[in-house]
Amino acid sequence: MTTLVDNPVIAQPPTQSVNGFDVERIREDFPILRQKVRGKPLVYLDSAATSQKPQVVIEAISNYYKAENANIHRGVYYLSELATKAYEDTRLKVKETINANSIKEIVFVRGTTEGINLVASSYGRKNVKESDEIVISAMEHHSNIVPWQMLCEETGAKLRVIPINDEGELMVDEFEKLLNKKTKLVAIVHTSNSLGTINPIKHLVDIAHDRNVPVLVDGAQALPHGKIDVKKLGCDFFVFSSHKVFGPTGVGVLYAKEALLEKMAPYQGGGDMIKSVTFEKTLYNDLPYRFEAGTPNIAGVIGLGKALDYVAGIGYEKIAAYEKELLNYATAALSSIKPLRIIGTAPEKAAVISFVIEGIHPHDVGTILDRDGIAIRTGHHCTQPVMARFNVPATSRASFAFYNTKAEADLLAKGIHNVIKMFRG
Repeated sequence: MTTLVDNPVIAQPPTQSVNGFDVERIREDFPILRQKVRGKPLVYLDSAATSQKPQVVIEAISNYYKAENANIHRGVYYLSELATKAYEDTRLKVKETINANSIKEIVFVRGTTEGINLVASSYGRKNVKESDEIVISAMEHHSNIVPWQMLCEETGAKLRVIPINDEGELMVDEFEKLLNKKTKLVAIVHTSNSLGTINPIKHLVDIAHDRNVPVLVDGAQALPHGKIDVKKLGCDFFVFSSHKVFGPTGVGVLYAKEALLEKMAPYQGGGDMIKSVTFEKTLYNDLPYRFEAGTPNIAGVIGLGKALDYVAGIGYEKIAAYEKELLNYATAALSSIKPLRIIGTAPEKAAVISFVIEGIHPHDVGTILDRDGIAIRTGHHCTQPVMARFNVPATSRASFAFYNTKAEADLLAKGIHNVIKMFRG
């Protein structure tokens, strides 16, 4: 049961941060943070699973259904033209946000998972054959493992895995050894959702490209924490989800180089991805529409556009600097707790802290923290191979965003102390 209160409740006085970053002002933009949960102020530390939404995003979605609701690309009347413009304006915003060459390279999908499946299906089936190899890493989300396993089962190709060290960093030397003439694709996460590790993507892309191997980057956890420039990264494919970057669920983006998209077959058939249809032959639409069959999540795409505007208005550099400060503060607070061990200690990290407490199951940790209104994620985080690598069944994960505070990090540490006291006396 949750209840709304008039204003956000904070544990300590407002705290200014580096670059004059006013987190308390930002928190006012997120209505959900004003809630009490089980009688306590909500401390939301699960943004890696899904981020909260600012009021401007909520209003944009509501306004579409109240004043603009119509199907896109197919109507010559006012509402359809209005909805189409708002939808396509977001495509342009995405192109500018990630610095793509053209809007033709921006394909709307349901999320990162569908974007990866699209590439596996449309690019993979054409280019990956028996005895070929696909390289992924040991820190991948299941969404960047299972589609490639399915492709390998279908084609007879092999999946090769880049190992990670005890700090949760990719072993780049081993990556280079895996690449050979049989390698047809590298699919790798930019930022680990369970470890927080930020991978050196440009360096990895350069290594792969030196061997003429294309690279797909899972950017779901990267874009919320910093500026992305696909030209500088050099990647061939980049995927991300709206709901991780303060937009609505059910929407994502696949960026792919235009030359690659031109050679890829449509992922699905239906309306809007065609130019003409007869019983004898179908002519497919131009890019990017040939990959967008059926009526899309129009309101969601419009909401994503507002989310990108909102984040850009704060500033990616300011966000990155504040979150780094917050991560360092929270890491120090949790590291001082003796029975607690942090899983994932790479020097380059996003604001994610996964941990285990000796003798206490993560699910128990999450359940007890919830009684204090503290929301963390517990489990394998869709990265079961990571759990196996560190020989743990699960972890507790606190993931921060720019609307979190040092006071909330203190509440987390206090809550963990209470958990330990309850179980260990």
